[in-house]
Amino acid sequence: MSSRTRAIALAVCAFAVAAIAAPSSNAATRDVVVVGNAFGGTVSFLDGNTYSSLGSINIAPDLATRKFLIRLNPINLIGWEVVKGQKGGENYVDDVALSNDGKKLYVSRGILQDVAAFDIKTKKMLWRTDMGTFNSDHMAITPDGTRLFVSATTSGKTKAVNTSTGKIIGEIDAGDYPHGVDISEDGKRVYIGSIGTTSLPYSLNSLKGNKQLTIADANTYKVIKSFKYDYGVRPTFISPGEQTAFFQRSYYRGFVEVSLATGAILRTKSDLPATSAGDALYPDKLPANSMHHGLSLSGDGTRICNAGTIDNYVSIVDRASFGTLSTVGGLSKPYWSQTSLDGNSCLVSNSTGNYVSVISYATGLETKRVAVGNYPQRERLGKLDTTVVSSLSSSAG
Repeated sequence: MSSRTRAIALAVCAFAVAAIAAPSSNAATRDVVVVGNAFGGTVSFLDGNTYSSLGSINIAPDLATRKFLIRLNPINLIGWEVVKGQKGGENYVDDVALSNDGKKLYVSRGILQDVAAFDIKTKKMLWRTDMGTFNSDHMAITPDGTRLFVSATTSGKTKAVNTSTGKIIGEIDAGDYPHGVDISEDGKRVYIGSIGTTSLPYSLNSLKGNKQLTIADANTYKVIKSFKYDYGVRPTFISPGEQTAFFQRSYYRGFVEVSLATGAILRTKSDLPATSAGDALYPDKLPANSMHHGLSLSGDGTRICNAGTIDNYVSIVDRASFGTLSTVGGLSKPYWSQTSLDGNSCLVSNSTGNYVSVISYATGLETKRVAVGNYPQRERLGKLDTTVVSSLSSSAG
């Protein structure tokens, strides 16, 4: 072998070794808050630390086609109108999640009855999956990013979706109108709250079906146990160690703490203030039967943030005593709460105000308001690939 040939061979070998040793992707990510704007059909991105707006993306590029196809079917058309009435408008975004590499966005598209995945940089829809329901509702992504669990409300199922293909790979029987979905930190269990048939009036609450908290195996999709309640199970958080859960209820101001061993209600937070605006909606003008909708726990586990949706306030509650520490009033239909990355703030979407409030757990004060899109609801934390930030629309939403 000539010296030239030997040099080329060594160079090729060195390149191959370097390629094997190199990580599959060296793209950096940044922490973000992802906000779904229900009526706007957009998703807003906020910096995860400063909450400054990074931009937004349209998640309904096929809106005209989807509406046309749904309305061709008389049954789907009826479902569309029922959901629209319950939600107070056409909710094109219900829940959101980012892929672990921060390059893809997953959206349960509410009244469009599906779940879709988007390449954030190119805006291309990667897949779309019909969920077999009139409303594609709350969802959660597994820690490894391989599956979504999506509540297909009117089907009585929460369905597992492969994030690579969009294929439905399993389903869980979760009561009537499964709603909120939470996944344990280790990814082994799924917690699902069902709210019952929300289109029925309060006087027929007993006929709304099974209103329950379901605990299921996240890998086999088999129900481990379920606990039934008189009223629908609303936004929930699972305490560290998974001994108890806290959740809001339909037709109810406040929340409860329940045992995850027996389902028994251990404590009730029922002394939050009523308002004339809220009372005017009770019971049958409430948005999908909910009074307070949005519950989260501070990073240190000591304080609870309760979004008082119809009453236009947020309360910070001491977890140990259940005493109210502070209340922030003058808000605009606060519809979800999410604890910040550092655990120190409660991020609250104000649906009719089109902004997110940043509320300090320590002081109970609103420290910032950030403009987003039309009718923000679900907020989720995630990581966004830094190379896709410049591709976002400059609009806040």
